[in-house]
Amino acid sequence: MMRDVVAICLDLDDTLWPVGPVIERAERALHAWMDRHCPRVTAMHDLDSMRRLRARVAEEFPGMRHDLTFLRREALSRHALEAGYPASVADEAFEVFYAARNQVEPFADVVPALARLRGRYRLMSLSNGNADLRVIGLAQYFEQSLAAREAGAAKPDRRIFGSLLERAGLEPRQVVYVGDDPHADVEGARAAGLHAVWMDRFGRSWPDGLDPPSLAVRDLEELAALLT
Repeated sequence: MMRDVVAICLDLDDTLWPVGPVIERAERALHAWMDRHCPRVTAMHDLDSMRRLRARVAEEFPGMRHDLTFLRREALSRHALEAGYPASVADEAFEVFYAARNQVEPFADVVPALARLRGRYRLMSLSNGNADLRVIGLAQYFEQSLAAREAGAAKPDRRIFGSLLERAGLEPRQVVYVGDDPHADVEGARAAGLHAVWMDRFGRSWPDGLDPPSLAVRDLEELAALLT
């Protein structure tokens, strides 16, 4: 089934590292910075109300939902203006969030498995998020890294998979895509013609009504053992 495969493309958040605690910590760092530098904002908003505003921004800009950086910057700009600060505050505030957002701790299996897989396959990443592999320290393992913001579409949209394939000069049958989300990652990849592997690190149940994946693994070392 995978005899033509020459490349492995990986999701990032919750595939290479746990993302929930990272975002929580980054949002708290952002709120603390706002409390010091823009106290009128934090007098009006706690973390929950800031999240609600960002959700409203996403509803107002459905064509930008693939761009998490835009959505957060726009929400921060509105917070600043509402409290009587210049909109440019959003740029500084976002940098505080983004620095903390890239302080991730990869799962223990990730670096050894990436080193093993890189010896045999072209490695790439494809993410709906806005993590920066260069800042994180994993960029050296990847030939290509594409985020939804750059592609102009988010998984499971076929366009983001097509954009990666075009950049890499590959056919869908030549690529294995690995991710944790049944809909965005597995269903999206196989609808685009790629081989899809489900990364089930957390023992989740597969969604009813969705065709099961042809292959599921618990971590990247298991994938490396199967493919090498």
